[in-house]
Amino acid sequence: MITLPLPAARNLHLAAQGLLSPPRRKATKADVLDAIRQMAQLQIDTIHVVARSPYLVLFSRLGPYQPQWLDEHLAEGKLFEYWAHEACFLPIEDYGLMRHRMLDPGDMGWKYAADWHAQYRAEIDDLLAHIRATGPVRSADFAREAGKSNGWWDWKPQKRHLEVLFAIGELMVAERRNFQRVYDVTERVLPQWNDKRHLQPVDAVAKELLRRSCRALGVVRSDWVADYYRMPRRPYADALHQLADEGELTPVRVEGWKQPTFVHRDVAPMIDDAADGKIASTVTTLLSPFDPVVWDRKRAAVLFDFDYVIECYVPAPKRKYGYYVLPILNRGKLIGRVDAKAHRASGVFELKALHLEPGVRVSGRLTSDLRRALQRCADWHGTPQLQITSAPDELRAALAADED
Repeated sequence: MITLPLPAARNLHLAAQGLLSPPRRKATKADVLDAIRQMAQLQIDTIHVVARSPYLVLFSRLGPYQPQWLDEHLAEGKLFEYWAHEACFLPIEDYGLMRHRMLDPGDMGWKYAADWHAQYRAEIDDLLAHIRATGPVRSADFAREAGKSNGWWDWKPQKRHLEVLFAIGELMVAERRNFQRVYDVTERVLPQWNDKRHLQPVDAVAKELLRRSCRALGVVRSDWVADYYRMPRRPYADALHQLADEGELTPVRVEGWKQPTFVHRDVAPMIDDAADGKIASTVTTLLSPFDPVVWDRKRAAVLFDFDYVIECYVPAPKRKYGYYVLPILNRGKLIGRVDAKAHRASGVFELKALHLEPGVRVSGRLTSDLRRALQRCADWHGTPQLQITSAPDELRAALAADED
């Protein structure tokens, strides 16, 4: 059994995630779909101090591309939305992998959906009949009665009705307009689906989700796989050994790890070269806080020695790094983080606080890599003027010198 240095494990993971080398050509619309298939899912988040997370995750892999391509793939039926890792875009061919969750949302801990559905069944049935008769709706189409609050994020009841109908699979997101969901009945969005013909057994779906997790991770440990699709937390060691017996995974050792580790067959041909240092990531880019590389904080800590917390949910006085902090990937390492904001009206991409990880040396190559990556990101946002508000003096000076 081969023993991999930790950098080799990182590079195999980044290869599986489409972050081994920069794109060699201009991105196309098809590349957006291919990137989502490679990651298996694309998490949705609405914060937009910089580009919203799904668009930024794609930029990290594709370079400059047209964000509307993602919206078009959804509207054209090549993607669908559902609760996977969290709320995510998924390839439409994976609808069957999520269908059991829709049929039993309580099994995922969503008891609220069943309770709310039971409590407001008549209203919800009326809403569903309205959509079936008159066509797609947005939650914005309904006005909450003044002064009334149901205590659930202060949502108006119809919004929660829509969410519940979405959770139980009666509605799908047909498209997004200005990033707002447009709901329609499932039989119109996906008319070809039939539970009796297409629904696979629960055990077969669970095994396929495990396979998808392994493929997306590239480098696999039993304590990592459940998080990818929010599968049940249980021991997965036997299941991974079974996949190894079937040729899906290759057992390896990783220096410093006690956990049994496996490499997925899609990146297994790179094992020897990765171990010898002949394969290494050459990508420098900013990552979304909801990028698959960092969305599992424990995995990021073990694989990249990167301690990461999303601080937008932390009270401002308690934040260490900033409101919306983007990890910086540089040649196979997470070397820092930046609290960024795109000021679209003024064309300024502000680096409110730029931090390097302990021990990272400000070299000429790092400065050049970082400067180019920051400028590419700023240009893609339509905010080409970089403004460094806070950064270590040495790094600020080096970036300024590199600009000159």
